[in-house]
Amino acid sequence: MRRRIIMSMLAGVTLVASTLLGATPAPAAPTHTPAADSAAPPAEFGTDWHDPLTAAPPVSRPDAESCEVTVAEAQFRDFTPYKGSYAPPSGCGDRWSKVVLRLDGKVKGRQFDRLGHLHIGGVEVFRTSTPQPSPDGIEWSVEKDVTRYSDTFRQSQDVEMLIGNVVDDTYTGIIDVKVTLTFYEGRPAATTPDRVLTLQDGTLTTPRNSERIVAEVYATGSGGGCEEYWYLTVPDAAPYSCKADGGPYREVQIKVDGQLAGIATPFPTVWTGGWSNPFLWYVIPGPRAFDIKPIEYDLTPFAGLLNDGRPHRIEVSVVGVPEGQTGWSTPVNVLVQRDAHSKQVTGKLTAHKAGDLANSSAHTPGSQHRLETEAGHRLTVSGYVDTSHGRVTTTVKRSLDHASVHRWTDGENTDALKATWGDDETVTVDGRGPAKSTHTQRTYAMDGTTTLGDGDRLRTVMSLGDRAAVVEMRDGRRTAWSRLDDSYAGDATYTANVPRDQRHAVGTTSERYRLYGSGGCYDRSVITVQGTLTEDRERC
Repeated sequence: MRRRIIMSMLAGVTLVASTLLGATPAPAAPTHTPAADSAAPPAEFGTDWHDPLTAAPPVSRPDAESCEVTVAEAQFRDFTPYKGSYAPPSGCGDRWSKVVLRLDGKVKGRQFDRLGHLHIGGVEVFRTSTPQPSPDGIEWSVEKDVTRYSDTFRQSQDVEMLIGNVVDDTYTGIIDVKVTLTFYEGRPAATTPDRVLTLQDGTLTTPRNSERIVAEVYATGSGGGCEEYWYLTVPDAAPYSCKADGGPYREVQIKVDGQLAGIATPFPTVWTGGWSNPFLWYVIPGPRAFDIKPIEYDLTPFAGLLNDGRPHRIEVSVVGVPEGQTGWSTPVNVLVQRDAHSKQVTGKLTAHKAGDLANSSAHTPGSQHRLETEAGHRLTVSGYVDTSHGRVTTTVKRSLDHASVHRWTDGENTDALKATWGDDETVTVDGRGPAKSTHTQRTYAMDGTTTLGDGDRLRTVMSLGDRAAVVEMRDGRRTAWSRLDDSYAGDATYTANVPRDQRHAVGTTSERYRLYGSGGCYDRSVITVQGTLTEDRERC
């Protein structure tokens, strides 16, 4: 597509400094097959459409007494952050079996998609983006399990929230949000972190009795520039509007005192104005667009080094970003579990093997240019800690791969990408008793084509996939497993470069979210036509 169209459509998308569990627009999915809109779809998009929704499951809630606290309530018109205070709930104790965050939002008029964050006590507990509104207005909700941040919620804290926005005579949408936390009484799970830490001037000081250390990084490429479309960048020699010397390969690395400690593939998030075609995303966003999950790195092999009571330098960088290029944000939280029966846990890093980073892009010129990219990287780290319950060795093996074919014409009136990304990780914990391992195989997929044809009719056909397979083993035997397949598909066309009421837009979008395994089954699909919900079906 013409790059000027991409940039004009998305110039207002701005990343501001904004978990593992998914977010779900409310209301929660019922146990029966929901009804779709009763009216037939219109011939084209009008001035209103169905409120945004996804097929993802609701956050499960325990049958227990609960307390609700309002964390933030604000209208975002500019880049002034909301500043407030948080106090722990009264009447629900200071230990909880679950904590659920809920954002309720509304906006009307005209507005770009915007990105934002919520910090409580300096900890980033939520990062999100917004849907684009109809002239008549929309409402949406997102839920997220934030139990992992319970340590932060036990004390009074400062609150900062920002969804950077621009409101003027053209972009009239004021983003109105309310965020609450609901606390459920009960014993927390054994895996709930004891401490939640943030970096201080780029350094980390852990409790001296830390026996498990996990860093999470909310890595997002955005800001309205080329790094929003990092997967489309090409080497300098190829004639395309977004350049990067190493092509489209991106890798998020974390280092401890200058030593590579973790590698990961960033998720190729498409925001709700993405690929120059907001009609694809008005009702059903792409995977993770409303709940930007952090990348997790198990740093336990480095615990022996980190537990010396001194500050250690923690650095996060994105491989492949051109020097001086902005557009990535990588805030870090560190989640710690301590040995309650030891004042200090000592240990040692015993193995560190980083493979060579392979990255090759080959450009084939012609009436339709073609860039083929293959890349990958491997890292293995291992270390032990001497705890009150014996020596425990943790080994983390991670391998990344990238394969893509990018095709475009001169002038970029046709622009297409077919790509897959792999992030394969095995964490093995060996101590007293049988060895335990968790193998997580993540696969991300994108297959999209945008064409600007006769009469400035712009058409985008897109499919996206967020998939993961997890297997837990003990002493060589499988003890639990799960499969996730979150798949989006869309096809939308409109007339570009004309006022909104002359676009004559049409579009069909769908999402199917499947999660099944030893814990049960969830399978829901939703379909929209011209913004009308035509199917909402559950199969489990």
